[in-house]
Amino acid sequence: MSPPPLPPAPPALTLAGVRAAGARLLKALALVWQSSPSATITLGALTLGSAALPLMVAYAAKRIIDAIVAHDRDAALRWVALELLAVVVLLLLGRGLVLVRSLLGARLSVDINVRILEKALSLDLAHFEDSTTYDLLQRARREASSRPVATITDGFQLLQNALQFLGYAGLLVGFNPWILVGLVAAAVPATVAEMTFSKAAFRVRNWRSPEARRLNYLEYVLANDGHVKEIKLFDLGPLLLSRFRGLGELFYVEDRKLAVRRAGWGAALTLVGTVALYVCYGMMAGSAAAGLLSLGNVTLYMVALRQGQQSFQAALGAVNSVYENSLYISSLFEFFAIPTERQSLPVSAAPSTAVADLPSTAVADSPSTAVAGSPSMAVSGSPSERGIRFENAGFRYPNREEWALRGVDLFIPEGQSIALVGHNGAGKTTIIKLLAGLYEPSEGRVLLDGRDLRSWEPAALRRRIGVIFQDFNRYQLSLRENVAFGDTRRLDDDAAVDVAVSQGGAEAVVASLRQGLDTGLGHWFKGGVELSGGQWQKVALARAFMRTEADILVLDEPTAALDAEAEHAVFERFRALTQGRTTLLISHRFPTVRMADRILVLDAGRVVEDGTHDELVAANARYAQLFALQARGYL
Repeated sequence: MSPPPLPPAPPALTLAGVRAAGARLLKALALVWQSSPSATITLGALTLGSAALPLMVAYAAKRIIDAIVAHDRDAALRWVALELLAVVVLLLLGRGLVLVRSLLGARLSVDINVRILEKALSLDLAHFEDSTTYDLLQRARREASSRPVATITDGFQLLQNALQFLGYAGLLVGFNPWILVGLVAAAVPATVAEMTFSKAAFRVRNWRSPEARRLNYLEYVLANDGHVKEIKLFDLGPLLLSRFRGLGELFYVEDRKLAVRRAGWGAALTLVGTVALYVCYGMMAGSAAAGLLSLGNVTLYMVALRQGQQSFQAALGAVNSVYENSLYISSLFEFFAIPTERQSLPVSAAPSTAVADLPSTAVADSPSTAVAGSPSMAVSGSPSERGIRFENAGFRYPNREEWALRGVDLFIPEGQSIALVGHNGAGKTTIIKLLAGLYEPSEGRVLLDGRDLRSWEPAALRRRIGVIFQDFNRYQLSLRENVAFGDTRRLDDDAAVDVAVSQGGAEAVVASLRQGLDTGLGHWFKGGVELSGGQWQKVALARAFMRTEADILVLDEPTAALDAEAEHAVFERFRALTQGRTTLLISHRFPTVRMADRILVLDAGRVVEDGTHDELVAANARYAQLFALQARGYL
């Protein structure tokens, strides 16, 4: 496995980049405000208080020294008491800041992660199958728990230190204005260097995001219960571990190079600031020795100088932190900005194909017979027709050149059972995904009851369709939830769950578990019970039967893990329970396929045959060949 290429050198820090960071800071502030306005106000108030009190402490120290020099015992004690009060209040404000930041961070982490998941729920299947969008989602999740609140905390820290520096600067101006110029000139280069390296670190981290996801995947495979059998049986551990180690070492080398350069420049430029500080100290010490400054004033100026430099450096450090955090939360805002609104077409919208001008016919009552290579006649959908229509539908997966489907024209009348047959990759599951609204056609259109699917409300469309895919989910939750997730509105309806369990043939599964429907499934959580592949499929079938209002049922290889006898029993029950409903079935087993009213044979993304089992066998084309091959396997 070749290592990922290194990113190009980052461009120089620009004013536009700083302005963009400021804009992201305002967006982050809006997120914090939405999470907790009261906590945001409290954080601001505590920050202002923490900025003012150090100046009071410094001034009190000056007055104490002056009182001591003047031998004024009462005045010295009064100022000591006032300084004590200021220090106590400052300590309390510091504790309050820590508490508010902690609570606000926890609150914001929950709220932002909820927003991320809400956004994820609004994305289409295509977004999750696009690696760029998926990387963006992972980066948003990775930074969501810390970066926004860190950005705001650093922003308030910047405000606090800037106010403190202005206060100390006002004191130092009284001694020598050029001291401020020297401090600023000595500290700014180090900050600019830090911001430049922050941008470089961000670019490196984002550039290798796909490889970082690969690293996480390798770790998941090596330490996941679902993979352990093959890892051991095929002795894959050393190979995958070496890949994990290789990527990890590559990342370490990149990070080490950047860290060494960052530390070197930081140390050199910080040394400049330290030298500048002691030059200023020397000026003050010389003035005091010459009798130009009182002991109280030199104490005040020295405190102001040291604290002022620290405040200024802390402010610049906060600027760098805000800038760095804003770079990382840019992924969060970019993720939130992904457009998810589906284009809705009016019912009367004309398709982009020539068949739109053909008159509607009564094809709903008479499905076409088998003619190899000639799919059923296409006609335009009308508002009065009942059924599913594909009009010159084609689909190409994102970032793929080849077509998964092309030129599909067919009509499935309401209540008809259809079997889809073809080799893997022929387009069977893609037809199901288009019908379920998981994808929109790349060309042509799909209609339900005469309406383009894009004009349907997604929730209304999906209530009409019950689907079980071959790669159905195995939720690490209770058996009851695994079934009732088919219709969450009846999650607590035991009678409905029992009926679905019976229809899915899962009664024996429930009976075999000590806690019945309340048994946790899977091994992720304590007390969970793992099911066999066949048992999981029966649970998934029961889930599909929970959606009783669905008048279109789709089974995509739902019985692959069942033996022939169990599969036959499932489909006998399925056929009895789906009378009057439109059903689509994908299966490689012809005893099951021949139960359908009509069979569609797909090849290379096109419908090449359409008819009943007997008609297709008589046509002696693709279906007949497949049927003969499987039949010979039983001889």
